[in-house]
Amino acid sequence: MHECSECTINISLNNQWGVSIINISLDSSIVAKFSKKEKAQDNSKFLRFSKGEGSQDNSAFRKFYKAFKPLIDKIYSETVATWLITEVFELIQKSLSPSGQENLKKWNHNDILLITYGDSIVDSQRFPLEVLAEFLENYLEDTVTGIHILSFFPYSSDDGFAVIDYLKVNSKLGNWKHIKRIAQHFNLMVDLVINHVSSQHEWFEQFKQNELPGRNYFITADPSEDLSQVVRPRSSPLLTPVETTEGEKYVWTTFSADQVDVDFKNPDVLIEYVKIILYYVQVGARYICLDAVGFLWKQHGTNCMHLPETHAIVRLFREILQLVDPGISLITETNVPNRENLSYFGNRNEAHMIYNFSLPPLLLNALMQGRSDHLKTWMMSMPPAPIGCAYFNFTASHDGIGMRPAEGLLAPDEYEQLITAMRNFGGKISMRSRPDGTESPYEINISLFDALKGTVKGEDQWQVERFLCSQTIMMALEGIPAFYIHSLLATHNYTKGGEETGHNRTINRYKWDLEELETALADPTSHHARVLNELKRLIKIRRQQTSFHPNATQYALHPMSSALFAFWRQSLTRDQSIFSVHNLSDQPQELRLNDLNLVSTDDWYDLISGHRFTDDRAIYDLAPYQSVWITNKAYI
Repeated sequence: MHECSECTINISLNNQWGVSIINISLDSSIVAKFSKKEKAQDNSKFLRFSKGEGSQDNSAFRKFYKAFKPLIDKIYSETVATWLITEVFELIQKSLSPSGQENLKKWNHNDILLITYGDSIVDSQRFPLEVLAEFLENYLEDTVTGIHILSFFPYSSDDGFAVIDYLKVNSKLGNWKHIKRIAQHFNLMVDLVINHVSSQHEWFEQFKQNELPGRNYFITADPSEDLSQVVRPRSSPLLTPVETTEGEKYVWTTFSADQVDVDFKNPDVLIEYVKIILYYVQVGARYICLDAVGFLWKQHGTNCMHLPETHAIVRLFREILQLVDPGISLITETNVPNRENLSYFGNRNEAHMIYNFSLPPLLLNALMQGRSDHLKTWMMSMPPAPIGCAYFNFTASHDGIGMRPAEGLLAPDEYEQLITAMRNFGGKISMRSRPDGTESPYEINISLFDALKGTVKGEDQWQVERFLCSQTIMMALEGIPAFYIHSLLATHNYTKGGEETGHNRTINRYKWDLEELETALADPTSHHARVLNELKRLIKIRRQQTSFHPNATQYALHPMSSALFAFWRQSLTRDQSIFSVHNLSDQPQELRLNDLNLVSTDDWYDLISGHRFTDDRAIYDLAPYQSVWITNKAYI
């Protein structure tokens, strides 16, 4: 036995599992959890699970232990492993899947997602979530299969991402009944804002009052310490002073003073988030998105990004979900350079899907320049997603178009031309702080529809065609396509909203009045109706083609003109090929069919226009921003 004023640790001989049975009473900064009686019960709990309770087989616990223990060892000390394993197993044991085996068929070519706020469409007479559910059922039930409702919890700032309570629905939006209604018709994606909570969260109130459990849930630091290496997504201070019953303390606030980072070094915090995940599964979530997960683990002397403990926690969540429901997908949201983003696939044992953050800025730049160079180079460098994993493709989001994922992928002059063009089209540029104290563009805040109103040469008449080209490319790429609602609806910049809130991101967060929206969509000449109707037609075609399976083969092609972006998709069974070719320019382009290596014994057909190709050596003229999906086997 070792004793001191801060801890008491009793260690027995190794049991049949090769694990020490440990009684722990650590200082509250490490784990403030149990009385002596409760600790003893915890050890007996481990023995009960390992031996099997009554007539129960202990095989489930053995399987869980085998998967879980190596991950715990990467994160926490041996002294907390026994407690943590039994706590987590007790949480999930009644929800264990009969198989617990990995499900490699979670997605196929049919999957299309929509990203929206709970109040992107409003009606003054009803809850926004009720309005959203009705709109989805009336307009999109045959178009999309999944809905990502952006953080819909009570919040204090950041349009939902400073969460006050993870287990409640924001009463201004509706309630769990409305969420469950949507989940009955569509596969639901829920955000787990995992790096931080609102400064109004109950945990943080407990921190300020030095009360359990929250007093140990947050990270404090000395402002005189050198934290310049820490990667910042904002220009606001990293540390925020706060008054507590023990005096002033400085807490870690990566994103804003109202978003206080939680401390995963305390295993109690991990338990809290496991409980939250299990609750989301209970209410019907089929996708769980880990928001800002790259910042999760903090270690002085590092940049505090993508640390090994962060990756281990992602793996741990994946293992838990696999044991509870193998059909649920875990998604990481990491708006960082491409190589860093790809690391969240791990060894096909971390995220099931990763947001494909390099796509939006590279695709936007390609259409601004009218050239495929950088887009093609990026595609050629992208590895196929590992089996059991997939890319989550998008071109616009509620946050804006991140520029960090384009670092090292765009030429400096093109980078500046892109920024200038976006400003000219009404966009705003959000900045971040670098370690040397300088600032650099972090994201472009603009409606994607207005971002494509012209090129680096200025505005022109091709806005709708250019925009549709961008979405057609996204739909054809390896991965699962996700449309931001304001892309489907061709929404303009909400400039007035940005001026009213003082936040750049508001520019792409317009709240449609339902009557106003339905009037616009009822007018077939409006660009809103033109875009939505054509995208619905293309999505219907896309959802039937096996070559668009998220893991189907993809190869970049090399047509003579750099204005053409072309790639080949082939179904997993190799019976269907699709040559996806896109004119990125405002000028007609010749497509030489012999550049595509069309098999001469097959009949080839454009899924989009219906055109049949009778001569595989012919030249086909592509109009400005025209796309073709040339296939040998059409599913219509």
